[in-house]
Amino acid sequence: QLQLVESGGGLVQPGGSLRLSCVASGFTLDNYAIGWFRQAPGKEREGVLCIRRGGGTTTYKDSVKGRFTASRDNAKNTVYLQMNSLKPEDTAHYYCAAARGPLWSCPSRYDYWGQGTQVTVSS
Repeated sequence: QLQLVESGGGLVQPGGSLRLSCVASGFTLDNYAIGWFRQAPGKEREGVLCIRRGGGTTTYKDSVKGRFTASRDNAKNTVYLQMNSLKPEDTAHYYCAAARGPLWSCPSRYDYWGQGTQVTVSS
């Protein structure tokens, strides 16, 4: 069974930080592009950023530039999303996804999705 499992969400105050983890089983993440997405209540799911297959990162959401950073640990088959300077508008359910898109680009479709982890930013 191919799975992605997110963890690391929680409740933080504005200006705080969280590090989300996404662990893959059943396949090797190194061979896939990885996307981070989020969905707030009553809103559509939106892309946050993408780790391209072959390396490099593309930020989808301008509001997270300079605050969110994604990385891979291939030995652990895990990707991370480091979120700093969190704002209330970052509150959402966060998902990781994987796809075998073209090299050096972010795919338009993702093949595998995790169940998500909740991030709540509030005083």
